[in-house]
Amino acid sequence: MRTHNIFARFSNLLFVLLIYAFLYIPLVVLVLFSFNKAQFPAPWNGYTLFWYQELWQSTHVWLAFYTSCVVATSAVVISLLLGIGLMLYCMHSKRVAHLMNLFYVNLVIPEVVLSVGLLSLFALCSIPLGIPTLIISHTVLGVGYVVPILYVRFKSIDQRLIESSLDLGATTTQTFLRIILPLLRPSLVMGGLLVFILSFDDFVLSYFCAGSTAQTLSLYILSMLRSGISPVVNALSAILLLLSSCLVLIFCSLSIRSRLF
Repeated sequence: MRTHNIFARFSNLLFVLLIYAFLYIPLVVLVLFSFNKAQFPAPWNGYTLFWYQELWQSTHVWLAFYTSCVVATSAVVISLLLGIGLMLYCMHSKRVAHLMNLFYVNLVIPEVVLSVGLLSLFALCSIPLGIPTLIISHTVLGVGYVVPILYVRFKSIDQRLIESSLDLGATTTQTFLRIILPLLRPSLVMGGLLVFILSFDDFVLSYFCAGSTAQTLSLYILSMLRSGISPVVNALSAILLLLSSCLVLIFCSLSIRSRLF
């Protein structure tokens, strides 16, 4: 019986290690070959920082990076403002709780379907594709994440705090600004980070809604791959991996902190 338990633990550990290896070995190879002297794909030919220098001197990469940052930041700001406004409306009317399920639609339907629908809407309204349509489409995606996060936190707030504030003469708006909003701050930061990561890394919505006048970083990487695989792509991917990992770590730490406090 003891031998069977040891074998079961060993097999479970081996299974977990294989899963992690399957997930992370490609990322390790990507980062490793971003320092390779030879063109990709090729065997290891020595260490170099040449591809990172090429990346640093590329104006097109930084222009695409700037566009992605502008779109992602705008989507975060608008999504959070809409979420805050909806939470304020929740204090005035309890009927809005029945509409919360509508915000889960973005999480259920395929992103391709959402992209085609937004593209059809822009064409119907004769809206030219560009950075404004990118911001709108990424905001639609971001609201589907921000509102459920804020609403779950809003429902967990002790109602006695709200009732005490109202009994002491504060208006609903004052109660929201001085009681509810500070309690929603961790969820606001988490939702903002999540929307920024999703918007910055998004490809499908950008591909359908960018048009020919705007190019995000994901679209620029696609154009680089079409013209031939270059180690510059590996260097760029390694940097994006580092930035995304930092944002994910911040998001996870805030999530744990909000659960504890």
